[in-house]
Amino acid sequence: MPTSLIVLIVIAVILVLMYNSLVSKKNQVENIFASVDTVLKKRYDLIPNLVASVGKYMEHEKSLLEKVTKLRSEANKPHISDEQKIKLGAQVSSALGSIMIAVENYPDLKANENVMHLQYSLNEIEEQISAARRAYNQAVTDYNNAIEMIPTNFMARAINYSKKAVFAIVESERKNVNVKELFN
Repeated sequence: MPTSLIVLIVIAVILVLMYNSLVSKKNQVENIFASVDTVLKKRYDLIPNLVASVGKYMEHEKSLLEKVTKLRSEANKPHISDEQKIKLGAQVSSALGSIMIAVENYPDLKANENVMHLQYSLNEIEEQISAARRAYNQAVTDYNNAIEMIPTNFMARAINYSKKAVFAIVESERKNVNVKELFN
């Protein structure tokens, strides 16, 4: 076999391996995002029950409950981008955290069995979301590294692969918690 043919075969094999590696990483990101999406859907399905349970007690927090309901509706719209889902998920997390803090101000509500069960379910789902986000962020990091590093970046450009966004926390959640205020 001529040397030039061997070189062409080696180059073809390398290109196929790079292409397959990139496709595998892209599919891994999409698969894990689907898992995140499933857990977010579970949370969005739980929200109406939470709002209904706490709504009658929390007239003062009505705007917060309406905000959560609105965010849930936006997140359930078809054909929203992954970036929009990530942003809405962060906003819902923040709003739900505010509701759980507000529940603490209502002793009857805090002791209500349905609300306690919903809080437990919500905490469990939030832990699942956190784990799914970590897996997603790792897959996105691997994918982004592959499309930015030589030599796979050339293949990535040729097949129009672009960077994907990771889940990040909302700026307000980065602030230090004033524990003294929690006990007032």
